[in-house]
Parts: sequence; structure tokens; C-alpha cells
Amino acid sequence: MDFSGDNGEKQPLLTPFSVGPFQLSHRVVMAPLTRCRSYGHVPQPHAALYYSQRASPGGLLIAEATGVSETAQGYPHSPGIWTDEQVQAWKPIVKAVHDKGAIFFVQIWHVGRVSNTAYQPHGQAPISSSDKRLCDKGLSPSGKELMDYSTPRRLETHEIPGIVKDFCLAARNARIAGFDGIEIHSAHGYLLDQFIKDSVNDRTDQYGGSMENRCRLTMEIVEGIAKEIGPERVGIRLSPFSSHLDVSDSQPEQLSVYLANALNKYNILYAHYLEPRVRRYMQHVQTSYSLQPARNAFKGAFLAAGNYNRENGNEAIASDRADLIVYGRLFLCNPDLPRRFALKAPLNDYVEATFYTQDPVVGYTDYPFLEETGYRMDS
Repeated sequence: MDFSGDNGEKQPLLTPFSVGPFQLSHRVVMAPLTRCRSYGHVPQPHAALYYSQRASPGGLLIAEATGVSETAQGYPHSPGIWTDEQVQAWKPIVKAVHDKGAIFFVQIWHVGRVSNTAYQPHGQAPISSSDKRLCDKGLSPSGKELMDYSTPRRLETHEIPGIVKDFCLAARNARIAGFDGIEIHSAHGYLLDQFIKDSVNDRTDQYGGSMENRCRLTMEIVEGIAKEIGPERVGIRLSPFSSHLDVSDSQPEQLSVYLANALNKYNILYAHYLEPRVRRYMQHVQTSYSLQPARNAFKGAFLAAGNYNRENGNEAIASDRADLIVYGRLFLCNPDLPRRFALKAPLNDYVEATFYTQDPVVGYTDYPFLEETGYRMDS
């Protein structure tokens, strides 16, 4: 695919980039996006079309957040990767993306307290770093009504190695399924973020108190997965400035740099940071905080996400604030997003009402490609 812009002009977003063993043809990355269409937490055949629509030769896609265990669930019909059935279901989806010449990672997660007993085995309490309940509502397992999040159970110190083991198994299963690598979800108020940030973590053991202790679980998971599948196949998602799902930190900029320096020990492929301007879901604020100190500290590839479009994405690459830019909603509704950027073509609008519905077509695989919109290449 030709990613030349108008008059053959190269846009920084559309230039090649080498990251570990992977040669990317452009720097427009598809974000992991929960879509609630993996019925019974098993990936479905329609996901092969959805992801392959958004694949391009040398492009990087990150599959939606995927549960590492039975206790990891908190959203209706979100996929998992802890059983053989799930692994086998992922294989044709991965193949469809690889057949387009793209590189495919999968984000693995545990939601922690962002759950309800209805999702948990035997109706048990969700687990977290503490017993602080998230005072909000989430979708029920049917996806048809809202329900309160349940009061979580504080993980015992001796249980934490089991969480590390679950993440390592998920990473191994991802490679068996054919994924090129994994992204650890350590952001947005989910389990690992519930340990990292001091608004929730009130522990007094080696996983609480100091910044080092609060980040310990994440680093143990990074170390374990790097040993399991190789550091060159490991990325991580971080949101030190975010207060999404009521998880925040009193020293976010220091935390952003601490995480970058701590991760350098493991030589992982990339760090994927959320911009400070994104504090909560689809809520953007003016801030003096910057990702630059973390960018300067981290030695691997640096990915930035959060309210990017073509113009500010190009500017971020041109000014070396990031190596790759991650797009969520724009990629959701524009399956050919890199090509549209190259042509400076109009973009489809997303329909928020269909983000988390269970329809296998509507709001999922029915967003039109550029040619289907009547766009004239000479316009």
C-alpha cells in the first residue's frame, strides 16, 4: 500500500519505523478497543473480518483487552485467552490479520474491582489491591442493564504470585494463538492500576506504600512475561495521569518517569502511554503535565495515545515526542485510517451508541471504506 500523501509528500505518521524484530510501514497503530462481541468470553469468527478490515501491510494492530483468567471479567462478552477453546478461536482471527501483512499484538488484562459478583466464579467478590468499592455502575453480563460494582476483596500477599502466573499463561497462550506479542494492560483503573496508584492502594505489605512497592506487581508480571515469550514481544499500556474509574495518583509525573525507568530493566519492546490531557473516558482537560519526561527516560519504542488526529499525530512524530501514535475511535470507524490520512480524505463519524453492543455487524464491520463513500481520488 502506498502511504504517500498529496503530491507524493511524506507525512511523518506514514514513514517506516523499525521496532525490535518488526518492520512497520507506518506509525498509525490501532488501539485495543473493548467491543463486547466475544460471546461467552470466546472470540467469534466475525472478529476476523473486523480486525482484517483494519490491517495493512506493515501496520501494527493491538487486539482488544483480553482476560487472563476466569476472575478477570467485568464486561459483557469480552474475550479471554486462558482456555484452549479461546486460544483455538483466536487462531483464525490472527491468521486473517497476518494474511494482510500486519503485525498483531493482544492486550491482556484483569479488571480487578471493575466487576460484579455476577461475573465472578461462584458469585465471589472481585479482587483488588484493597477493599475500596468503585461507586459507579457497569454493564451486566447480558449487556442489557446497568448494575453496581461489587465491593472487592483485598488480595492476600500469598495470592499475588498466582496473578503473575495467570498473566504469564495468557502471554504463552497468545503466542500459541499466533499473536506476534502482547500488551500488558496496566492502566485505566483496572487491577494493575489499582495497585500502582495511591488513591486505591492502601496496603502495608511489599505491594503497598512506596511507589516502588505499588509498582511491584506490574514489574513482576513484566519480568515473568519477558522470560516466558521474550522481551522483544512485550509492550505495556500505562496511564499515570488518568483518574478513569476513580483511580488516580498524587504524584502522576513522578510516577510516569518511575515506571519508564523501572521498565528499562526488562528491555521490553514498547511503552504505550496515555496523554495527560485524557483524565477519564472521552474527557479531555487542559494540563501542564507532559509525557516528555517519560519519553526521555524510556529506552524502548514510545507509543502515545489520547485525542490524536492526523495533524497533531504528524506533529508529535515530527517533534520526536513519540515513535508511534495510537488511534482508537478513529480506527474503529475508519477501517482504512492510514490511507485516509495519506490522502487527507474525510473521515467517517463514529456512533458511540454501538461501541459496546453485541451486534456482529452494526457499528462493527459496517463502517465504509473510502471508495464506498463516493470519495473521488482527484477531489
